[in-house]
Amino acid sequence: MKMKESILNLIKMKSNQKIHIVDYDAGNIKSIKNALTKIGCDAVVTKDPKELLKAKAIIFPGQGSFPNAMQKLCHSGIKQTLLEIINKEIPFLGICLGLQLVFTKSEEGNSQGLDIFKGKVAKIPSSVKVPHIGWNKVNFDNNHPIFNNIPNDSYFYFVHSYYAIPNDKSNIIANTNYGITFCSAFANKNYVGLQFHPERSGEIGLEIYKNFITKIM
Repeated sequence: MKMKESILNLIKMKSNQKIHIVDYDAGNIKSIKNALTKIGCDAVVTKDPKELLKAKAIIFPGQGSFPNAMQKLCHSGIKQTLLEIINKEIPFLGICLGLQLVFTKSEEGNSQGLDIFKGKVAKIPSSVKVPHIGWNKVNFDNNHPIFNNIPNDSYFYFVHSYYAIPNDKSNIIANTNYGITFCSAFANKNYVGLQFHPERSGEIGLEIYKNFITKIM
């Protein structure tokens, strides 16, 4: 009980340091904000680049089309802001499309990405049903703090048709099998990207957000 209370107190203290959710009309923002509320964290949702630069931590969500999302990021001025945030080494969590967009390019629309990390985004093979929707096993080790207190091979919720292929395989911290074995979690310094949706993964998904706030911030 005391441990649970100390975690809740730490989350409350950290959330006062301005955790921002990036709003670029392509994210599952309401579900993420609800998940954070459940663990005692009241995040700021914004599409204002100047406001994002004040953040102590960033959650970069995403659903939908890679080309459309990149267009919105460019037109809003958020693209340049995200590059600045990465360079400042502010804690940064990317979810689903928020993982894919940080790479160099995507097969979806032959689009250029943010190119924060080298790699590409490819379509899931037609040998399986696309999109990949539902619960699937995530294979990882517990060396990365984002998976603290979460058993290996836990099931998380996925909704996607494309997957990231990082050039640097040493930064892959989890894999999932669906027709192929693909990168379902990636980390580099202050950035962690997840292909699955923690906010739609029940109690075990909430642990991801707790770990981001208490272990990475």
